[in-house]
Amino acid sequence: QLVESGGGSLQAGGSLRLSCAASGYISSTFSMGWFRQAAGKEREWVSCINSGGGESYTVSVKGRFTISRDNLKTILYLQMNSLKPEDTAVYYCAVASRYYCTTTVSEYPYWGQGTQVTVS
Repeated sequence: QLVESGGGSLQAGGSLRLSCAASGYISSTFSMGWFRQAAGKEREWVSCINSGGGESYTVSVKGRFTISRDNLKTILYLQMNSLKPEDTAVYYCAVASRYYCTTTVSEYPYWGQGTQVTVS
């Protein structure tokens, strides 16, 4: 089970930190990722990180967002700075079935319930 927290509403230019706590047996060796889905749009990959700390970001958030993970506690984070209205979406964390970082939705069998981020 994955539970996200940290979403909210804020003005452009602000910052938020999303957290995702994993419970039950989810191997810390698998990569983890963040996706987002804006109203009326498809789910979009945002970032991922493998167990070794290797990170990848979609172009639109690179330099503004930072992904990190605590492998001991199996917690995933997304630090979001310089937020823009176009970042408004429901953000989902997910655990992949791969050890490498992947952008493919179908390679993530475990998903959180999502947390809303609204930037005005």
